Formats: sequence, C-alpha cells, structure tokens
Amino acid sequence: MSARSARSLRLTALAAVGGTALSLLAVPGAGAVTTPKAPTAAVLRVGYTAKERRAALAYWTPARMKAVGKSVDLGPTGPKSLPWKGTEMKTVGRLFFVNGDGADTWCTATSVGGANRSVVIAAGHCVRRGASPYTTYVDMVFVPGYRKGKLPYGAFAVRATFTPRTWAEEAVNDVAALAVDTDAKGRALGDVVGGQRIAFNRRVGGNTVAFGYPATRPQRGEELLHCTGTAKPAPGREQAVPCDLGGGASGGPWLADFDRATGKGVLVSVNSHGDGLEHSTHMYGPVLGATAKSAYEQAQHG
Repeated sequence: MSARSARSLRLTALAAVGGTALSLLAVPGAGAVTTPKAPTAAVLRVGYTAKERRAALAYWTPARMKAVGKSVDLGPTGPKSLPWKGTEMKTVGRLFFVNGDGADTWCTATSVGGANRSVVIAAGHCVRRGASPYTTYVDMVFVPGYRKGKLPYGAFAVRATFTPRTWAEEAVNDVAALAVDTDAKGRALGDVVGGQRIAFNRRVGGNTVAFGYPATRPQRGEELLHCTGTAKPAPGREQAVPCDLGGGASGGPWLADFDRATGKGVLVSVNSHGDGLEHSTHMYGPVLGATAKSAYEQAQHG
C-alpha cells in the first residue's frame, strides 16, 4: 500500500504513501491525463518522455525521499509485520511518485526477470487511480534496496506503465507492470539487482511471504517489513494472506517458494488492500491471470 491513504484503503486499494490514499491504497487525484491507445485494449500504456524522466530523477532527492515518510504516520506497526533481517532483498524497493492530488507519496515494488531486464511489478493503484481512466501519476522513480535514506543501487526512472483496462475503468485487477530506464551508469535494473521470477495462473495456496515499506511507526517507510502465512482464495479473483502491513506497502511482492538464504522466490501477487480501514488482519492481492501476463509481456519489451 502507499502510505497516506490507509483510511481509504477499501476504496483505493493500498495507495501510495504521501497522498490521500495509501499505497496499499494508491492515492487518487488529478494527475497526468492519458488517452487509451486502443479502445478495446485489455492493457493500457502510459509513457513518460525523456525530459519527464530526467525531471523525476532530479525531483526525488534522498532528502525528499526521507521527508515523505516523516510526513505520514499511520499508527503503530502491527504484530504480524516484522522487520526483514535476512538476506538483503535488493530486488524490492520503494516506488516514489506524485499522486493525482499533487502530493509526494510512495508504494513498494519489485524487480522481476524480463527480456529487457528492466521490468518492475507493483499495484495498479500505485501508478493510476482506479475507476478513473484519465488520471495517472507522475514523477515515478524506483529505488531498489532502499533503507533508511540509502540508495545502494541507485534510482531508476519509470519510462512506461502497463495496467489492466479493468483497473482504470472499474478498479478491478489491481496490478501494474512498469518498464524503467537504465541507471546513471547505463546499466539495466536486472543487471544491477537481478529479478524475482514471476508466475501467472498459478494455483492459490502454500506458504507466502509478503513484503512492503509501510508508513506505520517506528519505520515510517524507511525499513522493509514482511509477513508470512498461507495464501487462500478470496472473492473477486483475489487471494488473501494473514498480514497487517499498512499503507506504503501497496504493490509489495508476494513471494512463494521463497528461499530465505538467497532472498529469491516466485512473485504470485502484490499487496492491494486490507480487510478493514484500521487494524486490518489480512492482506488481499490479485490472482495474476492473462491480463497481468499481457501487461508484463508489454513491459518486458517496452
């Protein structure tokens, strides 16, 4: 979820942290306007110009990244959300952006394998407002391995996002694939941090680890937290795990077949929303089906 909108979680999923909705609620508002490429396309693409991407990198200084976390307080971290103290999860990071209300905020996102070695997976509400076809977000930058103001692997500007049309029009299927630029040294994201595997149409079930950077205290988005539990089917083509990660964790990965020694697993969903406005006990995420796969395919060639 993102951090600001934990209160709107049910409506906006886990939006991004700095806006009115959380990144387990991405924050709605009036961001960039985009015209769908094709009226019947199942996946909608939003691209950012080279100038816009340079501006995004200049905008998100380390000081601004730390400041956005200090501006949000979603209450104490829940008992199921534990600090990650294992192998460094360098594929997981914070996705910073400016939401539709013009507020700084963040979500959680993950580098995954792809043909261009430049694919990031997040929640749909981390890149555009659900059920609002023309409202998308701007100044998007992915920082893998973020921790306490440190950017150990640099920052990667987002050059395009790909989301299900159903998310844009109906707030259904809360997932997004992003294509990112190379870093300041010309290196692809996957060459710097690697990428998690990703699975589509996988049967729901089994032990799952959900990760995120919630805006709860004392971490306030500065540290990676995680929950562990068994994923179970939920209504509306979703799945659920016992987890109380707060806003800002939106978009964070659900990793099955997770190896704590290597930090690698299979991404099977992302944090979308909790089961209540406060004191949530379960996290919900989409079942990654054909449309999510199409978004991923376009991102790995985008």
